[in-house]
Amino acid sequence: MSSTTGAIQVAVMDHRQVMRIPFLELLPAYRELQSELDAAFHRVMASGQYLLGPELESFEAEFAAYCGTRECVGVGSGLDALHLILRACDIGPGDEVVVPAHTFIATWLAVTFTGARPVPVEPDPRTFNLDPERLDVAITPKTKAVIPVHLYGHPADMDAITATARRHGILVIEDAAQAHGASYRGRRCGGLGDAAGFSFYPAKNLGAFADAGAVTTNSGKLADKIRTLRNYGSRKKYYNECIGYNSRMDELQAAMLRVKLRYLDEWNERHRTIAREYSKLLAETPDLLLPQVAEWAEPVWHQFVIRHPKRDELKDQLAAQGIDTLIHYPVPPHLSKAYAFMGFDSGAFPVTEDIVRTVLSMPIGPHLTTEQCHIVTNAVRSRGFI
Repeated sequence: MSSTTGAIQVAVMDHRQVMRIPFLELLPAYRELQSELDAAFHRVMASGQYLLGPELESFEAEFAAYCGTRECVGVGSGLDALHLILRACDIGPGDEVVVPAHTFIATWLAVTFTGARPVPVEPDPRTFNLDPERLDVAITPKTKAVIPVHLYGHPADMDAITATARRHGILVIEDAAQAHGASYRGRRCGGLGDAAGFSFYPAKNLGAFADAGAVTTNSGKLADKIRTLRNYGSRKKYYNECIGYNSRMDELQAAMLRVKLRYLDEWNERHRTIAREYSKLLAETPDLLLPQVAEWAEPVWHQFVIRHPKRDELKDQLAAQGIDTLIHYPVPPHLSKAYAFMGFDSGAFPVTEDIVRTVLSMPIGPHLTTEQCHIVTNAVRSRGFI
């Protein structure tokens, strides 16, 4: 974590000058790698091939090797990755898929797109991830899969989840959208289940310059089906075998991701350094709950999420001091308007609902400076709020 780099914007609030600390800055990432990224851009533009070309093939091979899987298939987004996995596994109307109650809505949407029903399970409040002890009772004869999410970059308890899934004969599909490089018992996320969906949304630890995603798996058969589905259901141009989609990672995004993949471990370590600093400096703050790390996990700290009973007041206090924060997530899927048709009432998932009332994500990223980190922690500890 640099102590001298990174833009600190100056804002005027209440007639005072304060340093504005953005939640995440994307431009410094480009500036650090500008020469390599620009070279990749010009290489693609000069090639004349912009879809399903050598850059994508190379990225797929490199990312598969990074995750420890035999296959990787580049697609249009993280949501598409999960949806195409489910489609390729013949999951559809009448089926059920277990999902976390506390997650970004895309996990649920992928299930809904197939016509199957998402079945929510409460999280373990210590890790925010799906609680394996609650999984068994959620599985019915209609259940075809479970989607554990490695939320905030902390791996789910995959051994416990997989053991229950195998006992019931259902698939395990990782939602690894926030877990690029995270490890569970020494194995990287993306190779822990039957398949995994990744997002390369620009704000991710490994982010593209537009939407992009990927599927990783050890099944050549599954990867082949997803390659067909992503390209209009076609293996050979204009010969369509099934109802497919247009979900192809383009050559520019693949080339940019190839550059950034080489720096992923280094940038993840910067996230860890920030997380350690936050944890050390906020350790004695009254009423503040810091994120916990399970003994089997090596997270990548996509988000650093604290909890406080007066979360909204804390968020307002930080904003008044020029510090941007976010809530991941303010409305759980089961209470969203999008899923009103499922008929869940407030109180249906009390652990999740308590989490969304109290969580707050601190600024974090590979270019957050030491100075900025200390400003944030001083503001959180300030006597004006606590």
